Amino acid sequence: MRRQLTPDDALDAVWGGSVLASGGGGWVDHGVMMGDLATRVGRPVLCSVDELDDDDVVVTVTAIGAPASPNREIRPLDYVRALELVADELDWPVEAVMTAQNGSSTTLNGWIQSAVLGMVVLDASGDVRAHPTGKLGAMGLTTRPGYETVQAVAGGNRELCGGLEVVVRGQVIATSDVLRDVCVRAGGFIAAARHPVEASYVKEHAALGAVSYALSLGSAMRAARGADAVIGAAIEVTGGRVVARGPLHHLDPLRTAGGFDHGSVSVDGHVVRYLNEYMTVDLDGERIATYPDVIATLSLEDGRPVSIADMTEGGDVALFVVDRSLLPLSSSTRDRFALEEVERIMGVALIGYGPAESSS
Repeated sequence: MRRQLTPDDALDAVWGGSVLASGGGGWVDHGVMMGDLATRVGRPVLCSVDELDDDDVVVTVTAIGAPASPNREIRPLDYVRALELVADELDWPVEAVMTAQNGSSTTLNGWIQSAVLGMVVLDASGDVRAHPTGKLGAMGLTTRPGYETVQAVAGGNRELCGGLEVVVRGQVIATSDVLRDVCVRAGGFIAAARHPVEASYVKEHAALGAVSYALSLGSAMRAARGADAVIGAAIEVTGGRVVARGPLHHLDPLRTAGGFDHGSVSVDGHVVRYLNEYMTVDLDGERIATYPDVIATLSLEDGRPVSIADMTEGGDVALFVVDRSLLPLSSSTRDRFALEEVERIMGVALIGYGPAESSS
């Protein structure tokens, strides 16, 4: 059932999305700004994929880059322009947009496009949690036989690059790598639209209900008072668990390189490795959690998620994990090509810990 998204929905999206951000997934202030703007300038509408015809065109909308990049610049209309660039390349109108992932601001991907251009926002995502590469939000399109994608980016840091517009066609892997390079030249972050597909493909391969999931989680957390209650609300809604509490310590200091944030931290002996987002948790050499599990750090002062970009040495946090079996998962989480790329970048094993991966 279609419903208009409201300012309260926007706040819920930021709160719930910040847990599913797994330490990355954009920024709280950007999410608040985008939600406020979208619900003031127009009427963004959330829609179930079941309400679309199978051949309706759906485009994924997102941003590319490293959230901690010091030179990042992204403007609301950059998102709109990137979608327009993709739409101009298609033979059929775009009926719906969907986010590549949940996150502090990324749960709101598509809201401004819906408000300005009129298409609906799908209650689905390329991934229920945030992830470091575009391939991990591509719903398995890296290996879809005969599929040629269209991807576009717009914006960037105007002082560094003057503003960029780039459109690429081709295989998902090659075009994604090209636009990752572009985002580095653009200051570390840039708005994107990509992967037009028919709604029937989304129905089979996306994380369905992912936006509603984030909204429900955010609503429960916002209604709670005090850190313990906020964390308790997250546990109740998701079925997740706190695996450790205590001061956070940096093991490998955050560094931004190649369009990614790299590093690791520890909480009460638990080693958490990240690439833009938290990807693994280990304790005494034993794997506790691995992408696509949700992995988040929640402040013990107020219960709110603490992002990688905002981590402080010695800050007291709860290390929170939601097992993948409790989440709506997309085909991306089984994409060996995407997972192997992250393994190479991080030097950490992921395959074999997640759901049964395949190359198809």
